[in-house]
Amino acid sequence: MRLDHAEGFPEAGTPALYWLGQAGFWIDTGTHRLLIDPYLSDSLARKYAGTAHPHLRMMPPPVTMEALPRPDLVLVTHAHTDHMDPDTLGPLHRRFPDLPFVVPAAVEDVARQRIGADAPLRKVVAGETVSPLPGLDLTVFPAAHETRERDDQGRDRFLGYGLTTGALRLYHSGDSVPFDALDAQVQAFAPQIALLPVNGRDPARRAAGIPGNFTLDEALHLARECAFLVPHHFDMFAFNTIDPARIDSAAARSRRPRIIRPAAGGHLRIGP
Repeated sequence: MRLDHAEGFPEAGTPALYWLGQAGFWIDTGTHRLLIDPYLSDSLARKYAGTAHPHLRMMPPPVTMEALPRPDLVLVTHAHTDHMDPDTLGPLHRRFPDLPFVVPAAVEDVARQRIGADAPLRKVVAGETVSPLPGLDLTVFPAAHETRERDDQGRDRFLGYGLTTGALRLYHSGDSVPFDALDAQVQAFAPQIALLPVNGRDPARRAAGIPGNFTLDEALHLARECAFLVPHHFDMFAFNTIDPARIDSAAARSRRPRIIRPAAGGHLRIGP
């Protein structure tokens, strides 16, 4: 398998990953077009204007909502606004009323508020495998952002997703830190490509109510059997990022997994 940088938005039917910033990706499997955790607005900048963490974007949205094609499915990993954004998902639902959204069952109420009361939601829980589209299997993983939170029915509020279609196996962790159960499940799933956050965590951010994620070294360990690690969750908010030069330095040293840093405005073509 290969991942090669290419310019612009991928043409339909071209297996590719297009980074939207933060944890957001447009994923074209060659058969399906999927959207995961898109944050294409400035809703957080408006919400936190004048605070200690104003949430100003470091990078503009690489594609506008108006230019975004219709995906076949939208995946949402959890209810934090940079993953479940009402100013992105709400307009998307209004443009495409029949577009299905996969959301954690534990946050259904929030999803209906932010996406639309009548939105077609596919509610999922960790541990299950579903087939939301013909030829696509979705394996649902737990996540812990920084703790593993569950509702009163024991359903995880934070999830990750494994995609299996044809020969492709891809894993997006959502926001998470390492924990034993996750490592075992990821190794059993055996993805070829892992999309993992690398912004890390520290006491100062935690004290400010900003939960963290894998460090770069932790992401490398989780993806140790993968062909490729595509890091994300950087270069969006200045108070919650990692210097891309650190990613590039690690990429120069790592042979497995190969680290492919995504660039806004281009895509990674998936090839044999």
